[in-house]
Amino acid sequence: MKKFFSIIFGSCLGVILAGFVIVGLFFIFGAMAAASGSDKVTVKDKSVLELDFSSAVPERTNNVPSSSPLGAGFDFEQKNTVGLYDMVRSVEKAKDDSKIKGIFLDMSGIAMGSATASVLRDALIDFKDSGKFIYSYADAYSQGAYYIASVSDSIFVNPRGGVEIKGYASSIPFFKGMLDKLDVKMQIFYVGNFKSATEPFRLNEMSEDNKLQVRAYMDGLYQVFLNDVSKSRNMSADELHKIADNYELRNSDDAIKFGFVDRLAYRDELIDALKSKLGLTGKKDKVNAIGIADYSTKLKKDFKTKDKIAVVFAEGSIVDGEGENGNIGGKKYAKIIRKIRKDEKVKAIVMRVNSGGGSAFASEEIWRELELAKAQGLPVIASMGDVAASGGYYISCNADTILAEPNTITGSIGVFGMIPSAQGMLKEKLGVQFDTVKTAKYAVGISPFMNIGEGEGEIIQESVNEIYKIFLDRVSEGRGMTPEEVNVVAQGRVWTGEAAMKRGLVDAMGGLDDAIEIAANNAGLDKYRVAQYPAIKDPMQAFVDKLTGKKEASAAAKIKDELIRSELGDNGYEIYQMMKEVKNTKGVQARMPFEIITW
Repeated sequence: MKKFFSIIFGSCLGVILAGFVIVGLFFIFGAMAAASGSDKVTVKDKSVLELDFSSAVPERTNNVPSSSPLGAGFDFEQKNTVGLYDMVRSVEKAKDDSKIKGIFLDMSGIAMGSATASVLRDALIDFKDSGKFIYSYADAYSQGAYYIASVSDSIFVNPRGGVEIKGYASSIPFFKGMLDKLDVKMQIFYVGNFKSATEPFRLNEMSEDNKLQVRAYMDGLYQVFLNDVSKSRNMSADELHKIADNYELRNSDDAIKFGFVDRLAYRDELIDALKSKLGLTGKKDKVNAIGIADYSTKLKKDFKTKDKIAVVFAEGSIVDGEGENGNIGGKKYAKIIRKIRKDEKVKAIVMRVNSGGGSAFASEEIWRELELAKAQGLPVIASMGDVAASGGYYISCNADTILAEPNTITGSIGVFGMIPSAQGMLKEKLGVQFDTVKTAKYAVGISPFMNIGEGEGEIIQESVNEIYKIFLDRVSEGRGMTPEEVNVVAQGRVWTGEAAMKRGLVDAMGGLDDAIEIAANNAGLDKYRVAQYPAIKDPMQAFVDKLTGKKEASAAAKIKDELIRSELGDNGYEIYQMMKEVKNTKGVQARMPFEIITW
């Protein structure tokens, strides 16, 4: 009888708990439905489109890790993280929208690369050419923020703020001294005189070769900045450089004096200026500002046109396996391209690459699928963003046509491998030693607890050399050059897009729209629609995946990362992420050197 009641009680408890779960799910799904239902956006007359750049701008909308520490699907109030492609399309739409009278740029912060900024800047110039206005405001303008704001009809700055124009700088952290103190040995294997990604672990300062390449490409990036800003603000590039070189912009009054801003104003005065520009004279009139995240939801999606051009957004580090939003998993992207090339509606592929590289194996997986797509007769066009270097160049090099921006960073054709050994630290700091019995010379394999033997080191270096040779061959085949010709411009050296074009690594200057147009022409298409990949899950699907146990970063890991970022700041967090990537790195890498560039 006791067992009978236990069974009954257990069954009832199970039903009750299941009921709570179902009610909870209905509540959550209802909240999500309500949140999505409230996203219907209406644009009022005399509206201003507001662009805020405090969050990073990805290439593809929402191709970023979830901002909620509980995971995707739990942040019901989260707005779209608008990607560059949709941001440009939104600005183009606003140009022809009679209800949008102008654009307001909130330049309080900026988180984007220089090529991304150039693309957006061109879209803003096109908007302004239509006769509509652009106003910008910041408490203080960084160089990157000012680069975009310089297109404005009127630039406002807080009276206690200013404009920072001081030139570009590149800072690289070096860890060898710290590792020596810890008795940790980084066993490094690389090919390429300019392949400087390993320098922070084997040197205490930049090599002369690295200084040469960094100086060359930073001069190129800076020249683009000088030319664009001077043209917008009606001053010579030489004059702008002189002001920067002497650090003459020291406060807001200097910014007015040298013509960098048009008016000193507090934010309430800026609002009054916007009202006046919009013809709002009533005391109760408010500026109708619509954010880019909301406005981008009004972009029309075409599902009727049959023929498609597939745009594959490859952004972030190239990693083995599936990866996650914001990086390029070799296995995942190989599947995406395989699916695309088997879709009879797809007539061409555009690879939009914004990556400093990563796993050589994953890069090869993606390269192979693109080769198979070309063998089927599909045109493949590469469009480079801020960075398409090392592994990022590897997955671009076999395209029929390669386009880059003048200030794209590309090249870095080289490979390396790094294997840490804690043998010295364990022995000297902790008194731990290892002894081994083995049946064959190389039976132990690679261990983080023991140094690599001379013979093992030779084998690893041979493997790195072989992968470098394959890299040269891939570029040689894709670019119609001999391996010897490629080797001259390879050696791990980094180039700007403009310099790369002069050396045959890039075909022409241009953006994603140009690449899509070339793809359409090569495919013989007059009418087509653009299909974006990878597919980004909506919050509901992401939530269901979490419930069903599909892999996602844990809440604890996300909270830890946020705490570390808040303590270290953005630059410190980037160094932490670099060290974490080194820890998780497996196999030979085709990766850009790590740098903090002030622009």
